[in-house]
Amino acid sequence: MGTFTGSFKGFGVTFAHMFRKVITTDYPFSPPKPAPRYHGRHILNRHPDGLEKCIGCELCAWACPADAIYVEGGDNTDEQRFSPGERYAKIYQINYARCIFCGLCIEACPTRSLTMSNEYELARDNRQDLIFTKKELLAPLLEGMEQPPHPMRLGETDRDYYVGALTNPGTSVGAERAPWSDAATHDASEPDEHAARAETAGTVRREGAA
Repeated sequence: MGTFTGSFKGFGVTFAHMFRKVITTDYPFSPPKPAPRYHGRHILNRHPDGLEKCIGCELCAWACPADAIYVEGGDNTDEQRFSPGERYAKIYQINYARCIFCGLCIEACPTRSLTMSNEYELARDNRQDLIFTKKELLAPLLEGMEQPPHPMRLGETDRDYYVGALTNPGTSVGAERAPWSDAATHDASEPDEHAARAETAGTVRREGAA
């Protein structure tokens, strides 16, 4: 008797949906609009003069529970400056085959360099293509921005950048709608042949860890 009742309840759910209005999404011609705070593809933001906000501190990599982020910092010089201050991210990679889109890396970022966009179309035919470098992650240059490397334009020290960040945030505001970057700083780890790029995101640091 219990089995019959359970089956009847199960079929009742099915029959109830048969008489409801069918909602069909015309994808990919009319893709659905994600929620404003949807966790999608990451974006490395820029200061208003075009310099990168990422300082290569690696806090995002250590906060990632899936070990999907690999960062290698480099030193800025007067001739080659990519960010305010002493350091910048020489290599930045996110392995989207591992990323769980939890957003902990965003919380760990001290400069609001890393934000998450509404871009969700990340499917690829090749695992190597799921490793995004600075070429794919850097926000595009907006009007008035200059392609790094170049000297600091907003002040003499990095403090001048952070003091005015609330009123002049660069690409951090509206980054969720930022398009794919066509002009980005070259990632030092990226070889000429895309297919020959080694899978280093989330693996190099693990192998070298104590």
